[in-house]
Amino acid sequence: MGIFKKRAKDGAATGDQPDEVIEVPPEGSEQTEVDVAGDDSPEEVEETVAVVDRSAGPFDVTEVDDDLERVDFGSLRFAVSPELQLQVDADETTQQYTGVTAIVDGSACQIQAFAAPKSRGVWREIRGEIADNLIAGGGSTDIVDGPFGPELHAKLPSQGPDGRTVLAPARFVGVDGPRWFLRIVLSGNAAVDDAAAEPLLAFARSVVVVRGSEPRAPRELLELTLPEALTQAPEEAAAAATALNPFERGPEITEVR
Repeated sequence: MGIFKKRAKDGAATGDQPDEVIEVPPEGSEQTEVDVAGDDSPEEVEETVAVVDRSAGPFDVTEVDDDLERVDFGSLRFAVSPELQLQVDADETTQQYTGVTAIVDGSACQIQAFAAPKSRGVWREIRGEIADNLIAGGGSTDIVDGPFGPELHAKLPSQGPDGRTVLAPARFVGVDGPRWFLRIVLSGNAAVDDAAAEPLLAFARSVVVVRGSEPRAPRELLELTLPEALTQAPEEAAAAATALNPFERGPEITEVR
């Protein structure tokens, strides 16, 4: 299993930056935060959502009958391959665990789960909102057909090492499940190279979502819990980490959202 680290909500993955960035003038380069957990409007018109084949994953907990070993984060369970490094995304203010990011060979894949209405999916409207926010912040977007259906391919404004504004590629993938929605964000090489993206998409396909039966507001974040090995006393956790090859908690870093 790969190295396991914790990171703060407002921090960037430790994976390498994408190989290609496009410089843009500093003017008008203000970034806009993407919010996928906004309120649903009661006046929204229900839409017909194309059915995406999830027979190979991601799965709802009621759909899993394999014997694949997965790491349990509460609302999300992952099968982790040895080459992947995992980081837990955390909100520094609330100490809520909000997502998991897998990193390999200069690419990163962040996965978060949200509640969704029983009657319809939410990815179509969410990707429209993401696109609007990114364009307003100086970025650009395109809709591209992918293995999970329509994806949003974007170029995000960010500050380069020399202080100039650059556009970094990102790939937003959404999966609508039974009363849940999975948001997957690929960055680094995986945002522009299908071969680099494949091991991370395989990681995403292994996901099992455990939404629970309790009522939840649409787009409410499904909070994660740490695996038992990371909630023990420090000495016990260290021994468990070695046995798991290893689970390792690293420094908190800053994530760009």
